[in-house]
Amino acid sequence: ETHMAECTLVEAVNLALARALADDPNVVVLGEDVGANGGVFRVTEGLADKHGHDRVQNTPLDESGILGAAIGLAIAGMRPIPEIQFEGFLGPAYDQIVNHAARYRNRTRGTVTIPMTVRVPVGGGIHAPELHSDSPEAIYSHSPGLKVVMPCTPYDAKGLLLSAIRDPDPVVFLENELLYGTSFEMSAEAGGEDFLLPIGKAKVMREGTDVTITAVSKMVGFALEAADALAAKGISAEVINLRSVRPLDREAIAASVRKTHRLVSVEEGWPQSGLGAEIAAVAMEECFDDLDAPVERVTGADIPTPYAKSLEDLAFPKPDDIVRVCERACFRSA
Repeated sequence: ETHMAECTLVEAVNLALARALADDPNVVVLGEDVGANGGVFRVTEGLADKHGHDRVQNTPLDESGILGAAIGLAIAGMRPIPEIQFEGFLGPAYDQIVNHAARYRNRTRGTVTIPMTVRVPVGGGIHAPELHSDSPEAIYSHSPGLKVVMPCTPYDAKGLLLSAIRDPDPVVFLENELLYGTSFEMSAEAGGEDFLLPIGKAKVMREGTDVTITAVSKMVGFALEAADALAAKGISAEVINLRSVRPLDREAIAASVRKTHRLVSVEEGWPQSGLGAEIAAVAMEECFDDLDAPVERVTGADIPTPYAKSLEDLAFPKPDDIVRVCERACFRSA
């Protein structure tokens, strides 16, 4: 197989945005500092110069206004891609996303849709202040009418973002801050102009027979590290990259559990009403008789993200935590 040069997640998102801007004159990017400065993480670098500052446009510091403008643009036939600088700043825009964007198709009985992709950096570990480090995927996946997507590799990021931009409905696209600089070889397929990944289809990253580990975003890499450590202990872990939180690939989860008979869900977000709670429900509803042990969850601590670096490191899951919980699942029976 031929390969492109190595590509980081930042570069993959930039490539997808550039492709979308070039392909469709209705695509516009808007957000704080996305123009000449290229955004806080330099994701939009060079796009304004190439495609025009009217199409890659700086906004005031007003998240509700950014989303309100984007919804208006979408109703008028555009395909807006608003960027929210950090996940905590989604709060002021919650009303626009959940009460308006998510409901517009239903409110108009399908005559108006909102083809909008909200890009947001998420996740802890960069030691930023509060409101910069949470993982809010469960909050937004609770709302019918929204899709919630979380890539973990540049390959995922490019293919899923292009699908999100083309989707007729609103997509909340969550990019992990610590993954931005991660570098992978991109296959020739991913470099192609027509490269798309379907939203709602999980990917088995590693085959296994003893325990299924489901994860999204940065936790996929941690799950793969844990699987290596488990293999050294004689435990064969299957790792599933969910890719999207809504729609959730129930079939992929159930198929894996029917093979391994054990399930460990890993997420960076809070435990109550979290992604792992939903995945546990999926296992109970779809393949309860196949489970040989209780479903286990590995999550972030049930606290506001600490500001102190040492405490922040303790607040989020590590590969060792996943190993410990998988061992517990494998050495107890239902």
